[in-house]
Amino acid sequence: MNIRNLNELNIQGKRVLIRCDLNVPIKNGIIQSDARILASLPTIEFALQKQAKVIIMSHLGRPKNECYEKKYSLFPIFEYLKKKINYTKVYFSNNYFNADSINPGELLVLENVRFNSGELKNDAILSQKYSKLCDIFVMDAFGSAHRKQASTYGIGKFVNIACAGPLLKYEINMLKNVLKNPKRPMISIVGGAKVSTKFNVLNKLSKISDTVIVGGGIANTFLAIDYDIGKSLYQPEFILEAKKLRDKYNNIVIPIDSRIGKNFSDTEQSIIRLPSKIQKNEEIMDFGDETIKKIVKIIKKAKTIIWNGPVGVFEFPNFRKGTEQIAKAIAKNSGFSIAGGGDTLSVIDMFSIKNEISYISTGGGAFLEFIEGKKLPAIDMLEKNFSQQILKNIF
Repeated sequence: MNIRNLNELNIQGKRVLIRCDLNVPIKNGIIQSDARILASLPTIEFALQKQAKVIIMSHLGRPKNECYEKKYSLFPIFEYLKKKINYTKVYFSNNYFNADSINPGELLVLENVRFNSGELKNDAILSQKYSKLCDIFVMDAFGSAHRKQASTYGIGKFVNIACAGPLLKYEINMLKNVLKNPKRPMISIVGGAKVSTKFNVLNKLSKISDTVIVGGGIANTFLAIDYDIGKSLYQPEFILEAKKLRDKYNNIVIPIDSRIGKNFSDTEQSIIRLPSKIQKNEEIMDFGDETIKKIVKIIKKAKTIIWNGPVGVFEFPNFRKGTEQIAKAIAKNSGFSIAGGGDTLSVIDMFSIKNEISYISTGGGAFLEFIEGKKLPAIDMLEKNFSQQILKNIF
């Protein structure tokens, strides 16, 4: 990749705008997982220590119609950062384009970019306004690197200098190394609701992995090839595609039993059933015990593990066992494990296994698209900006 890196630039006294990924779960104003904030901190502190005028921006959640919603405000993150970075002044602004001037070595946290009209559509006017906030733009949000939006892509067309932050660079290098020469056996665990959003990555992982384990609604779609699975979450329109994938590869592991319930509730009691015994008023919400045993054995032998997504409704105590046992088996594994995706981070926090995972990616969609082999729009933007600067220097 022909791109600039932040640590190669002289940023002293410069206005440095960092696009972070601070999209963390917040409930009643309280941050539930600070994993992504902690991952972004080294870049922010590096710029502060170099005496740059540091401005950070991020998205949070999915506010409707690009309008302010208190539950999606970055203000709780600002308060968190103010405590963490207590050696300098930290400001907050909900007005991007009349932001207070700051001094070198100080930090300004901007409000959620998704409150800005045109952010999601990669609006050129908004992108240009962003560019006027800074002398140097730093793309450090790997979790948003797959999005072609104003704050992740459009700004690169107008800003003079765009560069990659250390976190973005590290994430990409880590994934490249894992995919290029993994130790064997290599297994991939893919959970989530929809097979449609992960069909291409499943195809890629089935090619390069010794075993692919599917969970959640994805596994249900595979089960629906041969069974009536009641009111379980699955995608009937993708059954044929799932069958083609299953028949093409012989390394996809599908549940042999499941925990089911009649109501989608955190108080619902679980019952274990074989796929052939599921009733019309029942829905699959977790792996059964025999499936868990089978998968834990596979995990124990693995030398490389790629993990994206829980395998059941882990938020409900009675449907947590599959995700919990698999997470703990990965944590105990002595090989190399890489985990990515928002729900995956929540699972890691829930079971306190952060220090036992070899590498935790901040990305979900970007994590999957990179594995799939797609060029991420943010990387494309950084390469184009670098080329533009070379041409300017020549002419």
